[in-house]
Order: sequence, then structure tokens, then C-alpha cells
Amino acid sequence: MTIIEAINEIDSLKHNTYTQSDKVRWLSRLDAMVKRLIIDTHENADDFAFKGYDEDTDMDTELIVPAPFDEMYIRWLEAQIDYANGEYNKYNTSITMYQTAYDGFANYYNRTHMPLGSKLKYF
Repeated sequence: MTIIEAINEIDSLKHNTYTQSDKVRWLSRLDAMVKRLIIDTHENADDFAFKGYDEDTDMDTELIVPAPFDEMYIRWLEAQIDYANGEYNKYNTSITMYQTAYDGFANYYNRTHMPLGSKLKYF
């Protein structure tokens, strides 16, 4: 899924007044978390470069998480919109759906990539 695909999908599913820049910033924060908390804890993380997204980023840039786990982006944007609107009951539902999708990707990645080992220390 690309940045613009995620934005277009959430805009078609949920009426909102937030700018494309707001949504790009939210997507950037999510991919920064995915990079740091999931990818960087496994071998070959340096092969994957991520510098964040901003208004100058090509909107056809692929987001980090592949299908079928990319539904996570829609749920994330939905939760951010609900939270920013102060719709906390909707936010609770949205963030739960996001967390389920995030956990699915994290579990998949942990099963299919070798985690970084820690060096043994002898005293």
C-alpha cells in the first residue's frame, strides 16, 4: 500500500477535515514505530532504510508493512482521526482494531525473521 492509497481509502471510509499533511505525519509516526520496534530488533535491519515521510515525500512511496497486514494503516488513521475529534468511544474501537492488525504483523515478522542475539557476558 502506498501513502496516497492509505489516505484515499480512509478519506472514502471516514469523513474528516484533516489535511493530507496530517495523515502523512501520522503514517510516518506509525512506520517509524514499526521500524524501531519490530524491524530493528531483527537481523539485516540495516538493509531497510527509513527516513520518515513529509509533504515532500512522493505519495506513491510504499509503506513498510505489506499486504495482507496493510489494513493496519487504515485502522491507525481511523484511530488518529477519532482521537483528534475527541470521539473517545470510537477511538477505543479503532485503536483496538489497529492493535489487532499491528500484532498480526509483529507476530508474522517475528516468526519469519531472525531476531538479533545478545552477546553473552561472563563474570
